[in-house]
Amino acid sequence: MLVHVAQAVGRWPFGAKLLALLATILVLQPLSLLLGRGHTSFGVSFPLAVGLLLWLGLCLRKPLLGWVYAQRWRRLLWCGVWLAVLAWLIGLFAFVATLLTASELPESVQGPVAAIIVLGSSTPNAQPSPTTRARLDTAYLVAQRFPQAVVAVSGGVDFGEVLSEGHVMGAYLRQRGLPADQIIQEEASTSTDLNFKLTEPLLASRGISLEDPIVLVTSDFHVWRATRIALRQGWQNVQAVGAATPLYIRYNAWLREYFAVFSSWLLGEI
Repeated sequence: MLVHVAQAVGRWPFGAKLLALLATILVLQPLSLLLGRGHTSFGVSFPLAVGLLLWLGLCLRKPLLGWVYAQRWRRLLWCGVWLAVLAWLIGLFAFVATLLTASELPESVQGPVAAIIVLGSSTPNAQPSPTTRARLDTAYLVAQRFPQAVVAVSGGVDFGEVLSEGHVMGAYLRQRGLPADQIIQEEASTSTDLNFKLTEPLLASRGISLEDPIVLVTSDFHVWRATRIALRQGWQNVQAVGAATPLYIRYNAWLREYFAVFSSWLLGEI
C-alpha cells in the first residue's frame, strides 16, 4: 500500500507534494509525542488533526477541486478559506514572537525579592517532567541569588499523576540543597489562575503581601499569560523569568499556549 501511495504522490504537482510533506510532518511529530512520551495536550492533538485532514484532502483532491470549481461561489469560498488560514498563520507567528520577548533571564532579576513563585507543569510517575525540571532548575538559580526569598512551588494532582506537582517540586528542590524552611508547597491548584489564588494565602502566612516584590518562574512560552493573570489578581511587583522549553515539545507548547491565551481571555483571567 505504501508503494501505491508513493507512486500516486510522485504524479502530483509540486504544490501538492509540498502539502503532502507538511501533512506528514504534522502527523508524525505529534504521534511521536503521543506514543513515545504520552503527551496529550491540545498542542499535540491539533496539528495531528490538521495533518490528517490535509492528507484526506490530498487523497480526494480531484473530486474536491471538481466540486470547488463547478460554481463561482464555491471558488470564492475556497479562496476565502485559504486567506483565513494565511491570516491565522500570520497571527500565530506574531504571537510566538511576543512570547519569545516576554521573559527575563535569571541573572537579570533585580532585588529585593520577597518570594519566588514556581508554577508546576507535569510530574509523571512522581518525577518532574523535563519542562517542570527546567522551571525548577531556573528557580534554583534565582534562589541562590536571593537566599532570603521564600520559594513557593505550586501545582495540584493532574490526570495520571500520583502525587501533587507541588509535593514533587518541593522534594526536587530540597534534593538540590534548598533549605526546607525556605520552601512552601501549594498542592491543590489545577490551573494557572488557581496557582496564584491558592499561593497567595500561603505567602501571606509568611508575611508576604501582593505589594511585595516577587519573581515568577515558569516556562518561556507561559510567561506572557502567567504574568497577566498575576497582575489581574492584584500582584503589583512581578518579575518573570522563563525557563527554556525542551526542543522536542517547544512548537507544540507554543501552539497550545496560543489557544490557552484565548481561553484565559474568555474566562476573564487576563
